[in-house]
Amino acid sequence: MNKGGSLTTSSLPVIRLRLAQLTSHLVVALIALVVIGGSTRVMEAGLACPDWPLCYGSLFPGRQMNLQVFLEWFHRLDAFLVGVAVLAQFWVSLRWRKVLPTWLPFISGLLVLMVGIQGGLGALTVLQLLPSGVVSAHLVLALTLVAMVSGITQRLFSRSNSNSPFWWRLMGVISLFAVIIQSLLGGQMATAWAAQRCRNFGQACELIDFHRFSAVLTSATILSFVLVAFIAGGWPRSQWRFLLSVVGLLIIQITLGVLTLRFGSFYPTITISHQLVAALLVAFLAALVCRRPDIPTKEISFISEISSPLEHCHG
Repeated sequence: MNKGGSLTTSSLPVIRLRLAQLTSHLVVALIALVVIGGSTRVMEAGLACPDWPLCYGSLFPGRQMNLQVFLEWFHRLDAFLVGVAVLAQFWVSLRWRKVLPTWLPFISGLLVLMVGIQGGLGALTVLQLLPSGVVSAHLVLALTLVAMVSGITQRLFSRSNSNSPFWWRLMGVISLFAVIIQSLLGGQMATAWAAQRCRNFGQACELIDFHRFSAVLTSATILSFVLVAFIAGGWPRSQWRFLLSVVGLLIIQITLGVLTLRFGSFYPTITISHQLVAALLVAFLAALVCRRPDIPTKEISFISEISSPLEHCHG
């Protein structure tokens, strides 16, 4: 039994373990997809390939290749590989449904549908010349896919039937939702070039102010979740490594946010890193929401009322 409160992976059926490993790689591919997509916006490469699904009428536009074309082309390649992986997951969930969780075929089918919609939104961003509404929907759906696949990975690696405390799931979902909304606001601010316009011309400063205010609320939500988990003790406190990782990512994200507003237009890597950490926060929070303790839920109290000599070696 590992310290995360789930059974060892050796106790999982082979097909379930392999599928869990596939979804864990899929999380990485989706995060990369979000970051590369953000890079195309920062580098003004969203229309580097003027046609879709090909690029300059070719699978590999060698003659037109430059940094911007490469970013857009590689973004589409990663999206294609994600689509293939999601289809493979769906097929496996149907083929071996008798030894896999009953919810998996439905969720896998939903992922296939969402990836299809995401591909359609990607096409519209090119064919309709980057409309802001479509770009925002494209980003939100991408982060939703990151959250769903990260959560699925946690559930596949666990054999526990116990649920985490309700407050844990509620606060985790609220924190996750807050990060996605904050990322959407940041994307809209970047699309409007609000930082540069506010600094140079005094325009669009209200977007920056609202983004900052939302960042404070998001940070308070996440820190409240972590604080309550430590106060609760028991299984929630045993997740301290993951909780502190979220806090660390939050600190990095705040720092990158400040640097982006000041130097983002001069150092695109700062803005890209800001988007990367946002995607990582979504993945970590979704994983925390879906983690399950290996002890009955009734044994987990919100505040530990009875101390035990074995408490220090719990987990």
